[in-house]
Amino acid sequence: MTHPAASPASPTPAASADPATASTGPAAPEPAPGPHAAPARAPGAARAVLKAEVRLFRREPGSLFWILAFPTVLLAVLGSVPSFREAQDDLGGIRLVDAYVPVTVLLSMIMSGIQAMPPVITGYRERGILRRMSATPVRPAAVLGAQMGLHGAAALGSALLSLTVGRAVFDVALPRQIFGYAVALVLATASALALGGLVSALSRTSKAATAVGSAVFFPMMFSAGVWLPVQAMPDTLAQIVEALPFGAAAEALNQAAAGDWPGPVHLGVLVLWTAVLTAAAARWFRWE
Repeated sequence: MTHPAASPASPTPAASADPATASTGPAAPEPAPGPHAAPARAPGAARAVLKAEVRLFRREPGSLFWILAFPTVLLAVLGSVPSFREAQDDLGGIRLVDAYVPVTVLLSMIMSGIQAMPPVITGYRERGILRRMSATPVRPAAVLGAQMGLHGAAALGSALLSLTVGRAVFDVALPRQIFGYAVALVLATASALALGGLVSALSRTSKAATAVGSAVFFPMMFSAGVWLPVQAMPDTLAQIVEALPFGAAAEALNQAAAGDWPGPVHLGVLVLWTAVLTAAAARWFRWE
C-alpha cells in the first residue's frame, strides 16, 4: 500500500538582518508560544492527515473490494442456491439466506479490522512514518485514528450494503429492533478494530501483520458462522463460539433482527472483548 511521506516540521524563522538591530545589541528573544499554540495547529493538520488517508484508501481497489464488495457478493452467490431460499426447521423456520445476512455483515468487519488495517499501520511504523510525525504538529495517534475511522466506516458501509441487497434481492426482512441492531453493530465493529489494533501491536513488520492477521482470520470467520451459522451449531460448540466476539455479535444481530433486544450476555461479551483487546493493544503498541 502506498504510504504518505511524513510532514516536514515548520522551518524556524531566520534571524533579523536589520543593521539597526545589530548596532543596539542582540535582538530580544521572541516570546515562547503559549501552551495552546501547538494544539491550535493540530486540528488542521489532523484533518489534512485524514484527507490524505482517504485518498490513499480510495486508491486501494483490493481493500475496497474485500471490505465493501466481497461480503455482498458472497451473499448473492449463496442466495442464488435454491436450497438456501427454503425454510429450515433446524434454524427455527428461517431460510439459510436469512441466517447469512448477519454473517456477511460480520465478515466485512473481520476483513476490515483484521486483514486490511494491520498491514497499513505496521507498514507506517516499519518505515518510520509514525516516528517522524512525532516531530510535527500531527501526532502519530492522528494516523491511527484516521485508519480506524476509515476501516470502521467501510465496514459499516458494507453492512448496510448487505442489508440492502438482502432485502431487495432475496426479500430478507430488515431488522425489527433497529436500535438494538445498531448497538450490536457498533460494538462488533469496535471489537474488530480492537483486535486489529492488537495484531498491529504484536507484529513488527507488515508481512508479519499479514501472517498474524491470516492466522486470526479463519477462527474469527468460523465463530461468525461463515461455514455454519451459529444457530445450526451443536449446543456445546455454540456456547464456546458465543464466548468469542464474533460469535456473540452474530447472536446479538440475530436477536435484534427477530425483533428482540440483544441479550445482555452477548453485548457484555462484546464490551469485555473490546476493553481487553484495546488495553492489550495500548500496552504493547510501539511507535517505532
